[in-house]
Amino acid sequence: MSKLERNWQYAEQYPGETEALVRARRLSLELGIEPVSRSVAAQLSGVAVLGRAQAICEVGTGVGVSGLSLLRYTSDTTLTSIEVEAEHLREARTVFADAGIPASRLRLIEGDARHVMPRLNLGAYDLVLLDADPTQLLEYFEQALGIVRPGGSIVVPGVFSHGRVPDPAARDEATQTMRDLLSLVAESSAIAPVLSPAGDGVLTLVRLDG
Repeated sequence: MSKLERNWQYAEQYPGETEALVRARRLSLELGIEPVSRSVAAQLSGVAVLGRAQAICEVGTGVGVSGLSLLRYTSDTTLTSIEVEAEHLREARTVFADAGIPASRLRLIEGDARHVMPRLNLGAYDLVLLDADPTQLLEYFEQALGIVRPGGSIVVPGVFSHGRVPDPAARDEATQTMRDLLSLVAESSAIAPVLSPAGDGVLTLVRLDG
């Protein structure tokens, strides 16, 4: 194992998690949902606190691992979370309730985010998490740019697509879409991008003023 691999492994094992997060992670795996890793969950918690996020939008609820992470260290932040799978959303409601998250802090919406996001208020969110169908990522991103405020962040986990994005031989649609997003934001003067190797890669984008 190389030094970089040891560093990555240490970072993945470092952050502790609440009992609610552990249960949600276990439930995700039972349902065949791949949750964000522990280090990525910790980054989500940190981004929410650092950005003093009051309103968060999440595309891809799953059963609540990311949502619990986003709300972990805040007491009044509200989460709007969009999920296309009704079963996952039902489980997420229970997960949030069991974790003691008041219903007043949650708006869980069943539906296709491509149809839901255009109905959300422009510039109303401090943080937007995109963790859903990677083949639709560019469309999600375009909508996210409209609803996140200047100075707010858009976070995209799973950017390496299990090692396919750095592999020139990988040409599937999801991988190419992720590469297109990385190229787009790298060239934009309206966005400050940060790419982290945590988990399966995390892309954090800050929408600049102006």
